Amino acid sequence: MNAPSSSPRRRTPAPPREEVLAAAMEMIAERGLEKLTMAALGREVGMSSGHLLYYFRSKDELLLETLEWSEGRLGAERGRLLSRPVPARERLDAYVDLYVPDGHRDPHWTLWLEVWNRSQNADDAARARQAAIEGAWHRDLVALLAEGVSRGEFRAIDPDRFAARLRALLDGFSIHVAIGLRGTDRDQVLRHVREFLAESLG
Repeated sequence: MNAPSSSPRRRTPAPPREEVLAAAMEMIAERGLEKLTMAALGREVGMSSGHLLYYFRSKDELLLETLEWSEGRLGAERGRLLSRPVPARERLDAYVDLYVPDGHRDPHWTLWLEVWNRSQNADDAARARQAAIEGAWHRDLVALLAEGVSRGEFRAIDPDRFAARLRALLDGFSIHVAIGLRGTDRDQVLRHVREFLAESLG
């Protein structure tokens, strides 16, 4: 009597990389960054933590790729806002509105802070990828300021220098909002920044 032939094991296909990154971002939004472990994310997407490590090599890499994915979405939204046929100042306000966190524990800013905290021990390649994220925001802001100056909407400024200072201001305020510092909420920050822009750009 012939032994029954065993059917070959079916491999469960791994979810697309973007699906894993979206799930990681959703977990940060719903449960906080401290709950995002390789094991928990694996359960969420139907993969083992070992399988995830095979794809991402480390949690640091997973976090950086998730940030890059989130930044890609923000970049598309930023491009849409900045290409509208409206005055430069209106688009500058939209840029600021997109930049500043939605509130305490904003998932994108929570992730951003964690990645930058870990960057103290990051290699040069990871640092270059983080710099690319910052560079995209900076270039768009410089171009917008230069356009506003050329059209006479803003007073004569050095767009690159002004952009560096404005983003430092936005980063400081945004960190306060993201960590929930008492007395610093999103509406207050937006008022501060708009007053600064009115005073500085004329």
